[in-house]
Amino acid sequence: MTSDAAESAEKPTRRRGPWVFLRDVLVIIVIAALVSFVVKTFVVRSFYIPSGSMERTLLINDRILVDELTPRWSGYDHGDVVVFKDPGGWLPPAPQTPARPFLVEAADWVLTFVGLSTTDAQDHLVKRVIGLPGDHVVCCNALGQITINGSPIDELSYLNLPGGDTAASDVDFDVTVPANSLWVMGDNRDRSQDSRAHQDLPGGGFVPLGDVVGRAFLTTWPLDRFGLIDTHDEVFRSIPGPKK
Repeated sequence: MTSDAAESAEKPTRRRGPWVFLRDVLVIIVIAALVSFVVKTFVVRSFYIPSGSMERTLLINDRILVDELTPRWSGYDHGDVVVFKDPGGWLPPAPQTPARPFLVEAADWVLTFVGLSTTDAQDHLVKRVIGLPGDHVVCCNALGQITINGSPIDELSYLNLPGGDTAASDVDFDVTVPANSLWVMGDNRDRSQDSRAHQDLPGGGFVPLGDVVGRAFLTTWPLDRFGLIDTHDEVFRSIPGPKK
C-alpha cells in the first residue's frame, strides 16, 4: 500500500450534520412546491364539484383534473366539459366567513400554492360547451332538440332529465355566439344555472374564452368513479360550421 493510499484510508469519513440534512430536505420541498405550482398554473389543475348541475356526468364532491395546456393551442370543441371563472353575476356573493387562526390560513395558502387546496373552486363553474364562436344555437325544435347552425343534436345519452321528459331545455333561446366566447349548459338541464339563465346580464350569458381555465378530462375521486370524462363526440359530429 502506498503512503497516499494509507493516508486516505486513515482519514475518517465525515458525517453529515443535522443542518445539512435539513437543508437538503428544505431544498427538495421547495423544488417540489415550485414544480407543483408550475404544473397547476400552466398544465393541469384539480377542482371538486360542489353542485349537481352536471349530473349524471359529474356528481357532487367528485374531484376532477382540468387540462389547462392543450386548449391554449387547439381551442375548444362542442361537447367539451370546461371549468371557468364566474364571468360576473353567475354565482351568489360568497358568504362572510369568520377569521381563521393564522396557522390555518398559512396552511391553506401553502396547499393552494401547490395545487392541493380547492378554495378557488367556489369561484368557478363547470359546464358543457354547446356553442362555439359564430355558432347559431336555437332551442328548441319540434322534437325538443337544440339546433346548432341548423343541425339538431340528440343529447339524451348524457342529459339528466325528469322522468318522461325529452326536451333539452325548458327555456327557449335563439343566440349567435360572439367571437372569443362560448355558450355553455349543464347536463342536469332543469337544475343548471348556465348560459340560459344569464342572458339578461351584460355578457348575454356567454362565457369569454379568457375566463375559461381549461378542459376537464378525468374524474379522480372517488375511486369508484375514476375515469375519463366523455365529450360525446358522436352527438356533435354532424354539426356544420357557422355561416360566414
